[in-house]
Amino acid sequence: MAGSTWGTIFRITTWGESHGKALGVVIDGCPAGLPLTEADIQPYLDRRKPGTSQITTQRKEDDQVEILSGTFEGLTTGAPISLMVRNTSQISRDYSDIAGCYRPGHADYTFDQKYGFRDYRGGGRSSGRETIGRVAAGAIACKILGKLGVQVCAYTRSLGPIQADMAHFDREAILHTTTAMPDCQADEAARAYLEETKKAADSVGGVMECMVEGLPAGIGDPVFEKLDANLAKAILSIGAVKAVEIGDGCAVSTRLGSQNNDAFRILPAGQQTARVSKATNHAGGILGGISDGDRILVRAHVKPTPSIYQPQDTVNREGQEITIQIKGRHDPVIVPRAVVVLESMTALTVLDAMLLNMSARMDSLERFYL
Repeated sequence: MAGSTWGTIFRITTWGESHGKALGVVIDGCPAGLPLTEADIQPYLDRRKPGTSQITTQRKEDDQVEILSGTFEGLTTGAPISLMVRNTSQISRDYSDIAGCYRPGHADYTFDQKYGFRDYRGGGRSSGRETIGRVAAGAIACKILGKLGVQVCAYTRSLGPIQADMAHFDREAILHTTTAMPDCQADEAARAYLEETKKAADSVGGVMECMVEGLPAGIGDPVFEKLDANLAKAILSIGAVKAVEIGDGCAVSTRLGSQNNDAFRILPAGQQTARVSKATNHAGGILGGISDGDRILVRAHVKPTPSIYQPQDTVNREGQEITIQIKGRHDPVIVPRAVVVLESMTALTVLDAMLLNMSARMDSLERFYL
């Protein structure tokens, strides 16, 4: 199975299945000398682990990370870092009824068509638990970025019809609200909406956003390795994400150029060292595939959880039309636990682009080596 590796210099390969013994990631290209222990990674995994509230699957997993290689005396060595999280709460019998049929909205049919075989227990490799490796690697990427003055922050913008009011934005609320919304009032309304949806045996979709602050201008490339293109690919690789927007996204298609262009300006003297800035940020911090020094804003649209507790029409491997009712433990909404996955994939993409950028200019090489 190809396609489990991401990145060029800071390169990760995730491994494992939903109902296997463990899942994890191997990270190559992490600089030596970074202070790193399990305590740096665990808070990120705690944000995505199941069983933490009534709006997440009740599968109980501690998701405790183990560092298997790549560190010595609390520092990275420059060697590949291998991280593992053991599965402890699989109930594979919940999936025996769907072994020979295709769940609507899932990858069962496409896996069968590609491989002629699939692990039907919880989706196997296509399960959301695969993102454990991404988040563990993303925690390390975020730590490196933090040392470079770059901050990455993701949150829930909306769930169904309930939207967070950005005028009430509270960064701390992201970590404390059940929905990962930065607006406590919207969180309360969203929880009430989710409770009604759950009673109806249905599920909800939503929108996540991620901000990158402190990224200097000049990161990314102008053709096939555009920063926004790589962010879009990274984020669309997250299961259930169906659309990605940068900056104002789809809204720009309805505007005039005079309305959409971001005017350049020089920051007022005395505020800080003079530099080019923008009066607005419709572009979301990226122009021509290259960062412009402004805040990067990425938006991801997530479909409703396909596993719902209603009878659904489908077909089986024998080509018969049947009706199924899915069992098991499933999230009524994916978004709150996927927020940290968005944050991680954004951080991994930005860090890799920054490392690649070190060789873009001769003066950069001269400063480093001379």
